[in-house]
Amino acid sequence: MQNEIYREAVIEGVSVPVGTPEADILRKAAAKMKRCGTDTGSLHFRLFKKSVDARKRDDIRLVCSVLCSAPDGSRGFSAEQLQKCEAKPYVPGKLTLGRGEERLPARPLIVGMGPAGLFCAWLLARQGFSPILIDRGDCVADRVKAVETFRTYQTLDPDSNIQFGAGGAGTFSDGKLLTRINDSRCAFVLETFRAMGAPDDVTVKAKPHVGTDVLRTVVSRMLDEIARMGGEVIYRCRLTGFDRLPDGTFRAETTKGDIACGLVVLALGHSARDTYEMLIGRQLAVIPKPISVGVRIEHRREDIDTLFYGSLAGHPDLGAAEYSFSDTTGDRGVYTFCMCPGGEVVAAASEPETVVVNGMSCRARDAVNSNAAIAVSVRVEDYEPVDGSLPLGAIAFQRRIERAAYLAGGSDYSVPVQTVGDFLNGNTTQHAPGRVQPSYMDGRYKVARISDVLPDFAAAGLDRGLRSFDRKRPGYAMKDAVLSAAETRTSAPVRLLRGEDLCALGQPGIYPCGEGAGYAGGITSAAVDGIKVAEVICAKYRPD
Repeated sequence: MQNEIYREAVIEGVSVPVGTPEADILRKAAAKMKRCGTDTGSLHFRLFKKSVDARKRDDIRLVCSVLCSAPDGSRGFSAEQLQKCEAKPYVPGKLTLGRGEERLPARPLIVGMGPAGLFCAWLLARQGFSPILIDRGDCVADRVKAVETFRTYQTLDPDSNIQFGAGGAGTFSDGKLLTRINDSRCAFVLETFRAMGAPDDVTVKAKPHVGTDVLRTVVSRMLDEIARMGGEVIYRCRLTGFDRLPDGTFRAETTKGDIACGLVVLALGHSARDTYEMLIGRQLAVIPKPISVGVRIEHRREDIDTLFYGSLAGHPDLGAAEYSFSDTTGDRGVYTFCMCPGGEVVAAASEPETVVVNGMSCRARDAVNSNAAIAVSVRVEDYEPVDGSLPLGAIAFQRRIERAAYLAGGSDYSVPVQTVGDFLNGNTTQHAPGRVQPSYMDGRYKVARISDVLPDFAAAGLDRGLRSFDRKRPGYAMKDAVLSAAETRTSAPVRLLRGEDLCALGQPGIYPCGEGAGYAGGITSAAVDGIKVAEVICAKYRPD
């Protein structure tokens, strides 16, 4: 409102050259605030957000936002004053955790320890609900051992791997916290991660990332805190079914026995295929949804840094270069996804005799290669029903590609790779990787044709995308860059339908949640969806 007074404001668009000291950035913001007619000497300024504008390689800039706070006892800022300063009012987001009237006769059960399940359990524990949190996989430490065993001996544990276990798939990723959703709960997510050990800059950088090495500690601390607040954390516990009892409570069937609970939050990961199949069999409202499939592309990190930052490559203000491309000129979109600067391509299979790739970076982002997914849009009409079910057909679509990648890689979990030069040359030549060495499983690969793994439309989209991205950033499609297949787990292939009360349609007390249920896409947005479900539960119920 025009006559409302604000205590804090954000000065956006403070553009400065790379290397500008923070004090100079704050002084530039203060100069803008002088237009308000306020004595800036009484105001407090701090760096709020910082991003890199590398659209012009010869003029790379830091674009910053600065938070300006008025001291206690001062008048503050009117909307009219802030408009003159090109500043916006800042109103911190707050979580609404009520206390409902309906008694919850048994503890809530949260299925899945990814971001959605973690944050839902965190808030319910804080409100005294003593939630039970289960996951089919291991704790972080044991999960790391399982991943290393697969990497070294190609012995896959289908229950504890890069997809399943404490923290979900994000634990073995770059720990990117960037999200495109505009929700005040995002700030709570970032602040919680910071309080649990994430670097302070996750609340400042426009593209915050934790790094898989640090994220593992953050996840473990959150789980410890949930237990300290009265929650119960159970590993190696997979949901196999559930029954609604006459008193309205539930009996959840798990691999560790039955669990009595007052409600069930289905915070499934995007790879919980057997759980999807169980829910479809129990007539929950499940529909197929569009996904994307493709490959991981690897370049030398130094090449990507130079390609985007030129002579400033290696500057501490910039770090390892990031990029994002998309092309919508064809009948299907193609885009880069989950870019991991200074990272590695990891073996992300969760089912035997399949090959799946994903990207991972540590906090330092200092590995030899940088990688990203290049994904092509898949439509629902691309699926073929299985046993009359199109959702099952969506799952089968992913499996076919992953199985083809396993066979193309030599049937020993090696990854099929092809140089960009050979792929764009129409497969007329087949060269072994040279300057860019695949990082998957320490170099366990087999030269193959990507077109033998992907559907024809996806291979065609990949070809178009590479050429398009190279026009936008000449040199991107360098011939010795390497493509690894198959990237299939960009999102869940199904959605569990829910109503305005966030319960599954026709299933009161069952709450589908997060990325695996089809309502998020990434760590932060999944965490936000978990928070939303916790808010709804707290508003309706009181703990027994």
